[in-house]
Amino acid sequence: MSNTEVAPQEILCETDGPCAGVELLVPRQVPLGGPRAMDVRRTLPQRQRSLIGAWCFLDHYGPDQVGDSGGMKVPRHPHTGLQTVSWLFTGEIEHQDSAGFHAAVRPGEVNLMTAGRGISHSEFSTPDTTVLHGAQLWVALPDTTRHMAPTFEHYRPEPVSGRGWTIRVFLGALSGSVSPVTTHTPLLGAEILLDAGTELTLETDASFEHGLLVDSGTLAVDGQPVPKDNLAYLPVGHGSLTLVAGSDGARVLLIGGEPLGEKIVMWWNFVGRSHEEIVAYRAQWQSEIGADAGTEDAAGGAPDLRFGPFPPGGPAALPAPTLPNARIRPRG
Repeated sequence: MSNTEVAPQEILCETDGPCAGVELLVPRQVPLGGPRAMDVRRTLPQRQRSLIGAWCFLDHYGPDQVGDSGGMKVPRHPHTGLQTVSWLFTGEIEHQDSAGFHAAVRPGEVNLMTAGRGISHSEFSTPDTTVLHGAQLWVALPDTTRHMAPTFEHYRPEPVSGRGWTIRVFLGALSGSVSPVTTHTPLLGAEILLDAGTELTLETDASFEHGLLVDSGTLAVDGQPVPKDNLAYLPVGHGSLTLVAGSDGARVLLIGGEPLGEKIVMWWNFVGRSHEEIVAYRAQWQSEIGADAGTEDAAGGAPDLRFGPFPPGGPAALPAPTLPNARIRPRG
């Protein structure tokens, strides 16, 4: 998914300040573009907390009636230095990218796209989708692998269940389930379904920090109520998490990972390490799609296609927003 804000801010993301217990991250509404845009609820990044492990972005959307919102219509756009993680509850999305992968995003199946040095992709809800509901997340790649070749993985996790609960682990390991999907830092991603009144204690890696997004129902985490659509953050040091569902049950996304330990700069759809890198990524993208005057490399040939080529057809690629006039001030 693209970040379609018309004036995105560059954010320097690093290990955030200490947290004494459960910290609530309240979502903000962000339209995906246009007057009939599908709104998303963004809980990462925020001023007070920009990373959970290497997770650096979380958009939560739906359930949306596609006939009213228009669904997801995100033309080709670029990414660098990250992995996108798509997880659906309802509906279907068509994914196509410049690395040659063409896939469907369906409920209960994770699609992970590794941008590495650069990739471009498009996402459109399918014509027969009437309700769209899910989450889009980004993982920052560490410096050692952020310039790798782009790639793509698909996985349908088998659920594990017990009395009143079901877990689908799409990244990492939890409750005896292990995902084969490649990550470049220690990570966890799982969907948890709880019946009404269910109490579930999970054994977790104490070296991880964790986040729990309440998609539906009511939930308490280690005794702290977490409102719907909020993201509960728990710092390193928790060897277990106790979840208690309310009278309506709950559906929760659990993310986690070891603190990244690196500063990253995010702007629009790029993850880099400096202002200069972001400026260069934007210029390269604009040149490739013909939005700015073309350039030639030092040898006099065509510029390297960092974000392409892309299959012909479809809507025009999204041009990058305008950079601020002054050097962008990073924030933690």
